[in-house]
Amino acid sequence: MNTPIVARDLTKQAPHSPRERISGFAIASRTVDKCRASLAGTLGEYHYDCPLDNMLFSFKGINGDQFKAAVQTAKNYEDVGAWLEANGTAKTTNEIKTWSDEVEAGSPINNPEKSAYFIEKCTKLGLDPETNTTFDWLEADDRASFNHKTA
Repeated sequence: MNTPIVARDLTKQAPHSPRERISGFAIASRTVDKCRASLAGTLGEYHYDCPLDNMLFSFKGINGDQFKAAVQTAKNYEDVGAWLEANGTAKTTNEIKTWSDEVEAGSPINNPEKSAYFIEKCTKLGLDPETNTTFDWLEADDRASFNHKTA
Protein backbone atom coordinates (compact mmCIF):
# COMPACT_ATOMS: atom_id res chain seq x y z
CA MET A 1 0.00 0.00 0.00
CA ASN A 2 1.36 3.41 -0.92
CA THR A 3 -0.07 6.32 1.02
CA PRO A 4 0.71 9.54 -0.85
CA ILE A 5 2.01 12.39 1.24
CA VAL A 6 -0.63 15.07 1.03
CA ALA A 7 0.78 18.48 1.83
CA ARG A 8 -1.20 19.61 4.85
CA ASP A 9 -1.71 23.30 5.47
CA LEU A 10 -1.10 23.26 9.22
CA THR A 11 -2.70 26.68 9.55
CA LYS A 12 -6.00 24.93 8.68
CA GLN A 13 -5.52 21.28 9.66
CA ALA A 14 -3.58 19.42 12.34
CA PRO A 15 -0.76 17.06 11.41
CA HIS A 16 -1.21 13.33 11.91
CA SER A 17 -1.38 12.05 15.46
CA PRO A 18 2.03 11.13 16.88
CA ARG A 19 0.52 7.65 17.41
CA GLU A 20 0.28 7.05 13.65
CA ARG A 21 3.34 5.04 12.74
CA ILE A 22 5.40 4.66 9.61
CA SER A 23 7.26 1.34 9.41
CA GLY A 24 6.55 1.02 13.13
CA PHE A 25 8.04 4.41 14.07
CA ALA A 26 5.81 6.56 16.29
CA ILE A 27 5.98 10.31 15.67
CA ALA A 28 7.12 9.79 12.05
CA SER A 29 3.81 10.61 10.27
CA ARG A 30 3.43 13.80 12.27
CA THR A 31 7.05 14.76 11.61
CA VAL A 32 6.59 14.23 7.86
CA ASP A 33 3.52 16.50 7.90
CA LYS A 34 5.37 19.24 9.80
CA CYS A 35 8.42 18.92 7.56
CA ARG A 36 6.34 19.24 4.38
CA ALA A 37 4.43 22.20 5.84
CA SER A 38 7.69 23.92 6.80
CA LEU A 39 8.90 23.55 3.21
CA ALA A 40 5.60 24.94 1.89
CA GLY A 41 5.43 27.82 4.38
CA THR A 42 2.20 26.47 5.92
CA LEU A 43 3.53 25.39 9.32
CA GLY A 44 1.33 27.74 11.33
CA GLU A 45 1.81 27.32 15.08
CA TYR A 46 3.67 24.03 14.68
CA HIS A 47 7.43 23.56 14.71
CA TYR A 48 9.55 21.21 12.64
CA ASP A 49 12.75 19.77 14.17
CA CYS A 50 11.26 20.35 17.63
CA PRO A 51 11.90 18.26 20.77
CA LEU A 52 9.23 15.72 19.73
CA ASP A 53 10.75 15.29 16.26
CA ASN A 54 14.16 15.04 17.86
CA MET A 55 13.03 12.05 19.92
CA LEU A 56 12.65 10.19 16.61
CA PHE A 57 15.84 11.65 15.14
CA SER A 58 17.88 10.74 18.24
CA PHE A 59 16.52 7.21 18.30
CA LYS A 60 17.53 6.75 14.66
CA GLY A 61 20.81 8.68 14.86
CA ILE A 62 19.78 11.18 12.18
CA ASN A 63 19.09 14.92 12.15
CA GLY A 64 16.38 17.21 10.87
CA ASP A 65 18.23 18.16 7.70
CA GLN A 66 18.75 14.52 6.72
CA PHE A 67 15.09 13.76 7.38
CA LYS A 68 14.01 16.83 5.41
CA ALA A 69 16.06 15.70 2.39
CA ALA A 70 14.39 12.28 2.55
CA VAL A 71 10.91 13.79 2.83
CA GLN A 72 11.55 16.10 -0.12
CA THR A 73 12.22 13.12 -2.41
CA ALA A 74 9.60 10.77 -0.93
CA LYS A 75 6.46 10.14 -2.92
CA ASN A 76 4.60 8.48 -0.05
CA TYR A 77 4.82 7.74 3.65
CA GLU A 78 6.16 4.25 2.93
CA ASP A 79 9.17 5.81 1.14
CA VAL A 80 9.94 7.71 4.34
CA GLY A 81 9.57 4.51 6.35
CA ALA A 82 11.98 2.68 4.05
CA TRP A 83 14.42 5.57 4.38
CA LEU A 84 14.16 5.47 8.18
CA GLU A 85 14.82 1.73 8.15
CA ALA A 86 17.87 2.11 5.88
CA ASN A 87 19.52 5.21 7.40
CA GLY A 88 20.97 6.23 10.73
CA THR A 89 21.45 3.74 13.52
CA ALA A 90 20.21 0.26 12.57
CA LYS A 91 17.22 -0.87 14.65
CA THR A 92 15.43 -4.19 14.75
CA THR A 93 11.66 -4.42 14.39
CA ASN A 94 11.47 -5.27 18.09
CA GLU A 95 13.61 -2.25 19.06
CA ILE A 96 11.40 0.02 16.95
CA LYS A 97 8.22 -1.37 18.53
CA THR A 98 9.61 -1.12 22.06
CA TRP A 99 10.77 2.46 21.53
CA SER A 100 7.51 3.51 19.85
CA ASP A 101 5.40 1.91 22.59
CA GLU A 102 7.48 3.63 25.30
CA VAL A 103 7.29 7.03 23.59
CA GLU A 104 3.54 6.66 23.12
CA ALA A 105 3.07 5.83 26.81
CA GLY A 106 5.47 8.56 28.00
CA SER A 107 4.82 11.74 29.90
CA PRO A 108 7.03 14.55 31.20
CA ILE A 109 5.15 14.60 34.52
CA ASN A 110 8.20 13.34 36.44
CA ASN A 111 10.73 15.51 34.58
CA PRO A 112 11.54 18.50 36.83
CA GLU A 113 12.39 20.66 33.81
CA LYS A 114 9.16 19.93 31.92
CA SER A 115 6.48 18.95 34.44
CA ALA A 116 5.18 22.46 35.24
CA TYR A 117 4.70 23.21 31.53
CA PHE A 118 2.99 19.85 30.95
CA ILE A 119 0.70 20.33 33.98
CA GLU A 120 -0.27 23.82 32.80
CA LYS A 121 -1.00 22.68 29.23
CA CYS A 122 -2.98 19.60 30.34
CA THR A 123 -5.02 21.58 32.86
CA LYS A 124 -6.00 24.15 30.21
CA LEU A 125 -7.33 21.30 28.07
CA GLY A 126 -9.15 19.57 30.92
CA LEU A 127 -6.71 16.66 31.03
CA ASP A 128 -5.32 15.07 34.16
CA PRO A 129 -1.53 15.40 33.84
CA GLU A 130 -1.05 12.47 36.20
CA THR A 131 -2.86 10.02 33.91
CA ASN A 132 -2.44 11.47 30.42
CA THR A 133 0.53 11.05 28.11
CA THR A 134 2.38 13.50 25.91
CA PHE A 135 0.49 12.07 22.94
CA ASP A 136 -2.88 12.54 24.73
CA TRP A 137 -1.98 16.19 25.30
CA LEU A 138 -0.84 16.76 21.70
CA GLU A 139 -4.02 15.21 20.29
CA ALA A 140 -6.24 17.25 22.63
CA ASP A 141 -4.33 20.41 21.74
CA ASP A 142 -4.76 19.66 18.01
CA ARG A 143 -8.53 19.15 18.51
CA ALA A 144 -8.83 22.36 20.53
CA SER A 145 -6.94 24.32 17.90
CA PHE A 146 -9.07 23.15 14.98
CA ASN A 147 -12.52 22.42 16.46
CA HIS A 148 -13.76 25.91 15.72
CA LYS A 149 -12.60 25.59 12.12
CA THR A 150 -14.40 22.30 11.47
CA ALA A 151 -17.69 23.17 13.17
